[in-house]
Amino acid sequence: MSPSDPHPTPADPQGAAPRVGYVLKMYPRFSETFVVTELLAVEAAGTAVEVFSLRPPADGRFHEALSRVRAPVTYLRHSGLRAADAWGVLAAARPVLPGLDGHLGELLAVDVVDALQAVQLAVAVRERGITHLHAHFGSVATTVARLAARLTGVPYTFTAHAKDIFHDDVEPADLRRKLADAAAVVTVSEFNLAHLRAAYGPAAARVRRVYNGLDLDAFRWSSPASRPDRLVAVGRLVEKKGFEDLLDAVALLAADGRDVALDLVGTGPLEAPLRAQVAALRLQERVHLHGAQPQHRVRELVAGAAAFAAPCVVGADGNRDGLPTVLLEAMALGTPVVGTPVTGIPEVVADGTTGLLVPEHDPAALAVALARFLDDPGLRLRCAVAARALVEREFDARHQAAALRGLFAAPAAQGVPV
Repeated sequence: MSPSDPHPTPADPQGAAPRVGYVLKMYPRFSETFVVTELLAVEAAGTAVEVFSLRPPADGRFHEALSRVRAPVTYLRHSGLRAADAWGVLAAARPVLPGLDGHLGELLAVDVVDALQAVQLAVAVRERGITHLHAHFGSVATTVARLAARLTGVPYTFTAHAKDIFHDDVEPADLRRKLADAAAVVTVSEFNLAHLRAAYGPAAARVRRVYNGLDLDAFRWSSPASRPDRLVAVGRLVEKKGFEDLLDAVALLAADGRDVALDLVGTGPLEAPLRAQVAALRLQERVHLHGAQPQHRVRELVAGAAAFAAPCVVGADGNRDGLPTVLLEAMALGTPVVGTPVTGIPEVVADGTTGLLVPEHDPAALAVALARFLDDPGLRLRCAVAARALVEREFDARHQAAALRGLFAAPAAQGVPV
């Protein structure tokens, strides 16, 4: 382990104040701004936090907001582990975790790296007085958090997003076990909540919906009424974002004689195919692929556009978005949105009220909806005003932090079986 802060604050001696260990597969990750926003809000609410990352960051770019997170970060060792290292980790842990031998069967049932990271995490929990573990995504981070919770007796919770619920790779038995064992589970949309309860029954009884929050001070509203004919979309260049449909829609708008442009922000495995599509559609002068951009630049592009497009689709592998954070950010900034009825999007995009909805995989309908916003400043303004009001009511990061703080504190008093 390599804690960035060698002198972590001891736990509250009376056990009254939770000290939460956030377990993340990779921290920081450029695309997971919602994690940083959550950490800042939880810290601002008074909760002591440490971060445990299972992998080192793979991207040298960081958002400015990251510098304001106070939580120390520990990178659990995961690579270059030889058999001797594994035995060393277990031997060193036995004095700290006297019940370790009783859990060897559970450790042997998972990947060796996951097992050793769980032991490292459990030792840190004991030595630093961590009272609660919270993971993001119900995949490997929750695997490690759950095992560490089993080894130490502290409760764990996790946030289930989308890929960790819907992707073909999800093992239902594994997810069911994690749902059942957790003190509570957060998911980011009503759609996800209904799906988990329908698919997992009683195991999902402690799942609750807590929307991702925004730092609303960082996303100031401005009127879209007089913006130029620019469109914007932001996200990883992957199938579930539906950007292929968006390019087809822009081509239809261009064919209709409109002087429209699109700013597309993001990177991903479909970058080359999307660039090829831009060329094939002769959109090089209209479509600008910006690659990954820092948050302040994304805000500038979104706040300057007449409409934001989120043409999300369900991927061939079942993968899909939960409720895109950047969609909420656009609504906060006053940029009218066009989305598809995929997972949680209809919970925020009420057609004709807070935005416009079109069917997925329907470039013609997408083009019509975008044209409505381009042609009607009054519609843009009405939707933008209603969208901002919704975001202020439901997606304030302070509300999210309050809900999480309740989850972090309550299970500690109840305890969980070990």
